[in-house]
Amino acid sequence: METLKLSVVRRLAEAKELSGKSYTEIAAETGLTNVYVAQLLRRQAQLKPDTAPKLRKAIPALSDELVELMMAPPFRSFHPDIIQEPAIYRLNEAVMHFGESIKEIINEEFGDGIMSGIDFFCSVDKVKGVDGNARVVITFDGKYLSHTEQRSDNMVSRLRREAP
Repeated sequence: METLKLSVVRRLAEAKELSGKSYTEIAAETGLTNVYVAQLLRRQAQLKPDTAPKLRKAIPALSDELVELMMAPPFRSFHPDIIQEPAIYRLNEAVMHFGESIKEIINEEFGDGIMSGIDFFCSVDKVKGVDGNARVVITFDGKYLSHTEQRSDNMVSRLRREAP
């Protein structure tokens, strides 16, 4: 399975390279976020039928076979050594460092809950800071999911088992 995925990801990267476009340029042409375009091309997201023609137009080298493979539900995964890549390590470090404060603010603003990683948008943007240096802006935009009280009378599976 992993070898097939790596082969497909390599072919998708080649098609992107042939387009001469960045993830951000492809995103602008397709109406997707740049991170989602990267997720599609790394087989970490599923290409939807309505989006396929836009992506094919943006990346002409995508074959019918690749588009069909992209439309199948992906096997989302990551290599455990990925944390050693410096950019990913620093991103993880930032989330770990600021995590408790972010959690407290989420709880203060929304209540007891979390941000969805499924109903979720992510983008990476480049801006110029007040000092003139380039800055990275990473936006996580996820649906708020409140934790629920575990009441047995709301547990549908239990109610169905106990029904006469």
